[in-house]
Amino acid sequence: MANNRFQSGHGPSQRQLRVGELIRRTLSDVLARGDVHDPDLNRHSITVGEVRTSPDLKVATAYVLPLGGQDAEQALEALRANARELRHLVARGLTLKYAPALRFVLDETFDRMDDTRRLLADERVRRDVERGEDGDGDGDDRDDDR
Repeated sequence: MANNRFQSGHGPSQRQLRVGELIRRTLSDVLARGDVHDPDLNRHSITVGEVRTSPDLKVATAYVLPLGGQDAEQALEALRANARELRHLVARGLTLKYAPALRFVLDETFDRMDDTRRLLADERVRRDVERGEDGDGDGDDRDDDR
């Protein structure tokens, strides 16, 4: 029996990942060159961390963050205001049947990484991790059953 390609829960397809990466690179280049004629957008240096596409490749969600994380809301508003022009510029750099609609979301990956580092630096967590490495909690790696 054939697998259902559109079944949810399996994550993005190889094509979605490939197209998302192409859009990410193209969008990064467009933003770096300052091709959009909007001074509000051009005053921000924006990092495009990831682009996720819908299964039909008609919607692309770009996870963005201004350099240093400052004025994030203003940068996001400028991107959303210029979404049509950015879509046109990105579509020129790609050979897709449809130009995907661009949506912009703040990238919170770095915040989550900082939270994870803080959690792992906690003394109680470090003690539990060290205790769990040898499995029996006595601090040595020898098997105590012998």
